[in-house]
Amino acid sequence: MNRRDFMKVSALTAAGIAGGISATSQAAAPRNLTKSLKFGMIASKDAEGKPLSVKARLQIAKDAGFDSVEPNTIFTNKQLRDFEKASSELDFPIDGIVCSTHWGKPLTDPDPAVYEETIKGMRTSIENAKALGGDMVLLVPAVVNPNVRYADAWKRAVERTKMLAEDAEKHSIVIGIENVWNKFLLSPLEAAAFIDEIDSKYVKFWLDVGNMVQFGYPEDWVRTLGDRTARVDVKDFVRKTNSFVELTKGDVDWKEVMKAFDEVGYSGIMAAEVSGGDLNYLTSAVSKPMDDIFVM
Repeated sequence: MNRRDFMKVSALTAAGIAGGISATSQAAAPRNLTKSLKFGMIASKDAEGKPLSVKARLQIAKDAGFDSVEPNTIFTNKQLRDFEKASSELDFPIDGIVCSTHWGKPLTDPDPAVYEETIKGMRTSIENAKALGGDMVLLVPAVVNPNVRYADAWKRAVERTKMLAEDAEKHSIVIGIENVWNKFLLSPLEAAAFIDEIDSKYVKFWLDVGNMVQFGYPEDWVRTLGDRTARVDVKDFVRKTNSFVELTKGDVDWKEVMKAFDEVGYSGIMAAEVSGGDLNYLTSAVSKPMDDIFVM
């Protein structure tokens, strides 16, 4: 599958129409799953401590057996050109962008000077995804804290995400709402209701399998969200120590999680979001365990 065909299939997946097909994963599993990772996981320096180029880092990901990559928001034209050139030359897709402003400048902050930064960051991320051939942008839609009540966070998050959905629709990019430790969307029922209230095919759920283990069960979230899920982040977690661990070494019941994904008909991109490293580490501790998960 060439780069253009890959992204056509991926875009259909995000819209809930069809599944992405991974050349790497297809041979190993009957499921149509694409294996991605966060760009920040890839070592940024070589063994001698010299900085690695964007192309060199993408080559590491490709050599480790991944099918695509997901950078954070790209704010400069030079860096955008670097990603575009490297992705094209290596025939290695960039499937989505992770907004990098939503934590420090919450979308639900009462101060326009604060939340406008994430609106700008999201618009830039949407433009990044479009320019690089991706189809989704990850968004943490709210942060509940002593200064922002849950009810206010919900109202603001819905209103402001609906506004961003208009930008997403113009570019045919899907906004993926992620579950994180932000004291918001604490159950799969709330997560489903949030997506339903926004009521846009350009706003789906970006389900992080490891983030709810502290207070819930990933397979329950998968089944409750159903076809609202358009992208998946893969990580593992141990409840006893309250810590993230290497894939398949935590409390995530991967067989049940994959069974749940089969039940709801999920096929598409599953992206690692764990500790990063060099080629050997990414191959043995991330890529290989993901292959094992895909066939469970």
